[in-house]
Amino acid sequence: MSKFAIFVDSGANIPNDIRIARDIRVISFTYTIDGEEHPCFTEDMPYEETAKKFYDAMRAGAEAKTSLLTADAFEDAVRPVLQEGRDALIFTISSGISGTYAQAQEAAKHLMEQFPGRKVFALDSANASLGEGLIAIKVADLRDLGESAEACAEWVRENTYKMNSYFTVDDLKYLRRSGRISRTVAIAGTLLNIKPLLRADESDNAKIVACGKARGRKKALEAIAETFFRRAVRPQESLVAITHGDCLQDAEFLADLLRARGVHNLIIEYHDICTGSHVGPGMVGLFFWGQDRRSPAAETSALPAGAPAPHKA
Repeated sequence: MSKFAIFVDSGANIPNDIRIARDIRVISFTYTIDGEEHPCFTEDMPYEETAKKFYDAMRAGAEAKTSLLTADAFEDAVRPVLQEGRDALIFTISSGISGTYAQAQEAAKHLMEQFPGRKVFALDSANASLGEGLIAIKVADLRDLGESAEACAEWVRENTYKMNSYFTVDDLKYLRRSGRISRTVAIAGTLLNIKPLLRADESDNAKIVACGKARGRKKALEAIAETFFRRAVRPQESLVAITHGDCLQDAEFLADLLRARGVHNLIIEYHDICTGSHVGPGMVGLFFWGQDRRSPAAETSALPAGAPAPHKA
């Protein structure tokens, strides 16, 4: 049987060298800034350039919006693979923060009706950014070991919630704009130099929830590192990812905290534009294989009153 194809939405944030080497295909979101629409990912432009331009515009006061991928976009991308006689796996950003997963499901259904001998699996990553990306990379490992698309889809369903993600932001105004915190909480947090700690939760349609707070940037990054060492499984062996909203120095600070305790298999990448529009410049996130988020050990402490309701892209 021929190897199956792996597709991700551009929110998966996989660096170009890894994406190309592992033959992972990207279907791009679009974003609108100052009324002009742009792709979040293009093959002919380094992602760093796209992301830096995006975060620079946000710093300058531009309001950014993103839109979900349509079923037609998924069908157009996947159909040529099925015509080649290959199956496909599609990974999407969590269904709790975007309606894109439902669109991928619809596309998979339509494509299997058109190609009855082929299988297309739409999979909810229950995560965002390289939380989605690391799952896709792991499936590429399994594919290259000879596993079928069906076996890999089953593995993902069993292991998705072992992907942990934690992040913080530098400026609360972006969370306020996207409806994730109230204006009062944003103002109070800014005056007191409070930095929220957030994570992907354990719900069936996983959302981003508050899980703590720290006074000051350095303390927030240190708290994320400590959470990593409490929850990571085989941290010295696993691939770990850090993303940042155009604040490489802070991402490197977090990376150094991990390296000092034996973690060296690290990816550092600009944070994806789709969720970057909600967290803004200065965001730093950490993604890693760890304890199942659905276990009682999952951290669920909340921010002060006024913490946000979930928001869909």
